[in-house]
Amino acid sequence: MVSAYILIQTEVGKASHVTKEIGDLKGVTSVDGVTGPYDVIARAEADDLDQLAKAIVMQIQTVEGVTRTLTCPVLKL
Repeated sequence: MVSAYILIQTEVGKASHVTKEIGDLKGVTSVDGVTGPYDVIARAEADDLDQLAKAIVMQIQTVEGVTRTLTCPVLKL
């Protein structure tokens, strides 16, 4: 199992819409609106990195209002 934080930038005024849409995606365990250089941060889980990219991150990138994402896989140190 792989988990990651996905940092998301949105178009002005779209953060609320993006937060709601991403919260409904399978594999997304939490999603919050934040302030700073990113507008939304989601946490997601998948079986492996390929599934994370294909099933979750690529879906997030198609949500209307999303302009950029940065995926940060969680390390188990």
